[in-house]
Amino acid sequence: MTHSPGVQPSRRPLEAAAGTTVCRGVEQGTADAANARGAVTAEFAVALPAVLALLAMLLAGAAAGMTQLRIEEGARAGARALARGDDPAAVERTVRTLAGGSAAASVAADGGWFSITVTDRVPGPLGSSIPWTLTARSSTRSEMAGTGAVNGAGAGGSLTDGKANR
Repeated sequence: MTHSPGVQPSRRPLEAAAGTTVCRGVEQGTADAANARGAVTAEFAVALPAVLALLAMLLAGAAAGMTQLRIEEGARAGARALARGDDPAAVERTVRTLAGGSAAASVAADGGWFSITVTDRVPGPLGSSIPWTLTARSSTRSEMAGTGAVNGAGAGGSLTDGKANR
């Protein structure tokens, strides 16, 4: 018998006991097909929670990255507003507008330097279950002439005395 390269000769199915057919050493009965479907279902049931956990972690990481970008932008804008001489209430509104309503800002003055620190928690289901608090800080020198007081809020105003990043 002559065969062309790469082509397997066909084999005739063998008759097995109980009316099932065996072809090339694999039994093609209905019981084995049901077992194969059950094995695929079990493998899927094991893999699905792992895939969902990975997806949840990726989404939580993306939410943390977005929150960090928002609070950094809020800190930059707040520092610019302080340098221009805006009052602390306006600075707080600017920070909350850019960083989000749940962000908290604290302002410190040291001589002619202002520092603003913005903090916020990561949103989402994993962000609330994991105590993730992100922080951004920005410092700037006052553009106003004088000692760095913002609209009269120097010694007893709403600014706190502290060390700024230089």
